Amino acid sequence: MFKVAEPTPKRRKISNDKNDTYLWHLRLGHINIGRIERLAKDGPLKELKVGTLPVCESCLEGKMTKRPFSAKGERAKVPLEIIHTDVCGPLNIKARGGYEYFVTFINDYSRYGYVYLIQRKSEAFEKFKEFRAEAEKQLSKSIKTLRSDRGGEYLVYEFKDYLIENGILSQLKAPGTPQQNGVAERRNRTLLDMMRSMMSYSSLPTSFWGYALQTEVYILNIVPCKSIPNTPLELWNGRKPSLRHIRIWGCPAHVLKGKTGKLEPRSEVCMFVGYPKGTRGGLFYSAQENKVFVSTNATFLEYNYMADFKPRSKVVLEELLADEISPTPTTVVERQRKETTAQDLTPPPPRRSEREIRLPIRYRENGEAQVAVTDGSDDDPLTFKMAMDDVDREKWQEAMKLEKESMYSNSVWELVDLPEGIKPIGCKWIYKRKRGPNGKVETFKARLVAKGFTQKERVDYEDTFSPVAMLKSIRILLSIAAYYDYEIWQMDVKTTFLNGNLEETIYMVQPEGFVVKDQEQKVCKLQRSIYGLKQASRSWNIRFNEAIKSYGFEQNLGEPCVYKQIGGDKVVFLVLYVDDILLIGNDVESLSKVKNWLASQFQMKDLGEASYILGIQMTRDRKNRLLALSQAAYIDKVLVKFAMENSKKGNLPSRHGVHLSKEQCPKTPQDEEKMRRVPYASAVGSLMYAMLCTRPDICFAVGVVSRYQSNPRLDHWVAVKHILKYLRRTRNYMLVYSGRELIPIGYTDSDFQSDRDSWKSTSGAVFTLGGGAIIWRSVKQTCVADSTMEAEYVAACEAAKEAVWLHEFMKELEVVPNMHEPIRLYCDNSGVVANAKEPRNHRKGKHIERKFHLVREIVSRGDVSVEKIASANNIADPFTKTLPARSFEQHLEGMGLRNMSHLI
Repeated sequence: MFKVAEPTPKRRKISNDKNDTYLWHLRLGHINIGRIERLAKDGPLKELKVGTLPVCESCLEGKMTKRPFSAKGERAKVPLEIIHTDVCGPLNIKARGGYEYFVTFINDYSRYGYVYLIQRKSEAFEKFKEFRAEAEKQLSKSIKTLRSDRGGEYLVYEFKDYLIENGILSQLKAPGTPQQNGVAERRNRTLLDMMRSMMSYSSLPTSFWGYALQTEVYILNIVPCKSIPNTPLELWNGRKPSLRHIRIWGCPAHVLKGKTGKLEPRSEVCMFVGYPKGTRGGLFYSAQENKVFVSTNATFLEYNYMADFKPRSKVVLEELLADEISPTPTTVVERQRKETTAQDLTPPPPRRSEREIRLPIRYRENGEAQVAVTDGSDDDPLTFKMAMDDVDREKWQEAMKLEKESMYSNSVWELVDLPEGIKPIGCKWIYKRKRGPNGKVETFKARLVAKGFTQKERVDYEDTFSPVAMLKSIRILLSIAAYYDYEIWQMDVKTTFLNGNLEETIYMVQPEGFVVKDQEQKVCKLQRSIYGLKQASRSWNIRFNEAIKSYGFEQNLGEPCVYKQIGGDKVVFLVLYVDDILLIGNDVESLSKVKNWLASQFQMKDLGEASYILGIQMTRDRKNRLLALSQAAYIDKVLVKFAMENSKKGNLPSRHGVHLSKEQCPKTPQDEEKMRRVPYASAVGSLMYAMLCTRPDICFAVGVVSRYQSNPRLDHWVAVKHILKYLRRTRNYMLVYSGRELIPIGYTDSDFQSDRDSWKSTSGAVFTLGGGAIIWRSVKQTCVADSTMEAEYVAACEAAKEAVWLHEFMKELEVVPNMHEPIRLYCDNSGVVANAKEPRNHRKGKHIERKFHLVREIVSRGDVSVEKIASANNIADPFTKTLPARSFEQHLEGMGLRNMSHLI
């Protein structure tokens, strides 16, 4: 089936050279010399003359010896009499597909093992049912006993009831005695040892450990085990194993391509990553296409791979323990994670493997020396094949069918022959389970996207910029809607980007699963823009802008994604956020006309009255003219994600008197290695989205911890966890807009040289409308101030510029009264109030940069008036420093943040 490329044509059989012992050591997942000796003595390697193994640096990195258990348990007499099981994880690096754990099932009689990759411990029950169905069907016997530890996944009522109903005895080890579940514990240790050795010897990213794990279990089932007379496979089904097809995991191989041109290479260099279940052949990873596939036609480059091997950096792949990332142990209770759909404006950086694929120089093609691989991190299928293997396969097929029909109805492409000299871009399916506010799956979405990263600038596209509505604009309009009791309706544009007109000529391969029969060689000539193209968003925005203006809407100059239509006393506002549309107005008939017109122009989904906007839940009490925004569901998701759902509740987002600095950053490789296992950037990004949407109370704390994302230390991680603890206590806080006076008011403040690294100050500002915050910011200043007046003056200038935008934006809305008057900007520094009107005290202010004197011009124009306020009443204070709890809570009231239970 497979061919091995060797240095000379004569080397076809296994040689008596001692180096062949090392070759089989590598092929068989770095097993020990004892197992190889048994294979040579009475197994399939009888021709091999076993020699001593040379020092294997990968084994030195991957394996370490612990004291063996002394006691021996009772052995099973027949297959399936006793099954050992254990869950291992979470591992510090996610496997491709988002897996963090694996669960093993070992037959005590034969030591034949199964392994399943899982994303959370609670999936162990479903995997046991899957294992039981296959094992009992294969052996025509029943499982009698399940032996496990006291992990919570084995103690849930569903699992215990299932075992009782099926007559399976549950044996749980006594607390503190892991040797009672020694078979499963030892198997997991063996798997981790082999995994580290194999990953260390390969050049694959660490996220491929899932493929290595499945390969290890396959190998252990076909090699001798010292506790049984034969191999596990022989005792399992009576068949003798063959090692003819075994190759070094992670080695390069030339794999035969499918249909190719006459002058194109017939093969592609891929990486061998395992043995497929239920079919012949091998699993190979194509770095060029970033996919794993099965092939039976491959020539392996093992000997050259061994010759080119160089020790690689240490592979840190181990179970992530709570006390390794926390100063105090945290009990983590696994539970089913509820998802909510929230699109981060400032998302955390995607998790990528720290290792890169490095083929030996002789195998690098097209000048590409390195290919970075992105790891999946969600439970949704990442590829077409994964979707077809998913438990929701039928739903994914239906979703793809709907997407395909939408493509055809919009005449997105036509099939043509590929012009000579043109290379088509690729495409792939993106799958997403869309969830509602309660976290339950509402729809299955399949979207066909182009691989736009292969497009060439000035050839396949020109400009790419496309605006989206700013969150502050949405909050302003919602506050106005609460004041006037406007209607708020929501609509969704189906297949949004297909509505954009495409100016460039682009060819794309046919989508996987929908290749037209007898026209396989043809390609799609795109006639409309689709998702993934670099110009897709811009094309859609241009198309929508032209259409909505033709219907009589006017575009706001300060916010291009906000439109208005005013006729007499009838008002309609339209807000566009990519494919989400908000209709806000005072006349139901006018809103209905706009809605019907939109439906006539685009394929729309009417969502009725808005209640869930961009992952933000909206609650209204129209009788009292209250509108509240909440992210409780999102906060719950974040707490579970970072194992903080059972943590202590924090009083404040940051601790008083604690100052972070770069001096606390790791200074040794050991400290840096330890912090790599901490999801610092991901946690900061998750907090950032909550702060940007509805939680101004954590703005200062998030701003501080975000400064250390490149090199955080445990002190910085403790600060992040402190914010999470505070959110756990305040998850029900809502940003409330009421029917108070519709007057925008600004507050500005600054600390003095609080940053211990640069001695720069922090500017803070917040603007309220209708009793709730609409704009807020906390940012480190760009200059070093030498007095509190200067620091406050710089902060006032930045706040004044924001006030100018707010003034112009609201003036154009034409529904906010008294916008001819300046916006009041309150400051608690008398020197700033005086200098904002005219120059004062030349000695103290002569060195201030000219750009900060812009505040005087803004004040003189009448857009803003800077006024004095007492520090105790300045609600911008929490944006610059940590306050005592009582003062902090009082300022939250001024921002409109209230507990949900105190509302309606």
